[in-house]
Amino acid sequence: MKTLIGGAVAAVLGIIGLAVWFKPFLQLLAGAIPIILLLGGCLALYLGFDELKDTWKKEDAKADAPAVADDVDDVEKYKSQISNLKKEIENLKKA
Repeated sequence: MKTLIGGAVAAVLGIIGLAVWFKPFLQLLAGAIPIILLLGGCLALYLGFDELKDTWKKEDAKADAPAVADDVDDVEKYKSQISNLKKEIENLKKA
């Protein structure tokens, strides 16, 4: 309840103050808008550049990734090489 009353009093005082000092308020607003636009633009540039760097990193990671063997012959060739290597390892362990 205290918060409601305090908020109502602050709103009424704000309206009265705005009515009394309307011209200085407009001058303050006119001076603040360019600074807000400048800071907002710099923030947008920074975030956009950071996002662009992230996309560059993703593209580099995709380019560096090894190609997946889709050909069945390649898969069979690798399986046969693995089985041959396993046989060699077993022969070396026995020796």
